[in-house]
Amino acid sequence: MNVANGEISREIGDINLAYMLLAQKLVKQDRVAAMFRLGVSRELADMLANMSLAQIVKLAASNFLLCSFRLDEHASMSAVVGEGKDTMLQQAHMSILMSARNLQGQKEAATV
Repeated sequence: MNVANGEISREIGDINLAYMLLAQKLVKQDRVAAMFRLGVSRELADMLANMSLAQIVKLAASNFLLCSFRLDEHASMSAVVGEGKDTMLQQAHMSILMSARNLQGQKEAATV
């Protein structure tokens, strides 16, 4: 592994650790809101809340980002960040898209 790859791996680990600690904090403060904000199931929220610091640090050391874009379609991302939208309108649009995805996920889970 060259120096650049080592640096990138360290930075990914730093992001993972910050994300995991934030996710756990959100879940412990308000599980329902955290489930919506993070896009995670009740089972995963419970797991996050009960993870030890050692478990979080070990998981964060991965070379893969643990967080991901929730707007994984170009059209959705473009609609949210389009020119001329102020911050409040962008946040409202993002909330609508995330709510729709959440409902879609619940419908898919109910049919399984």
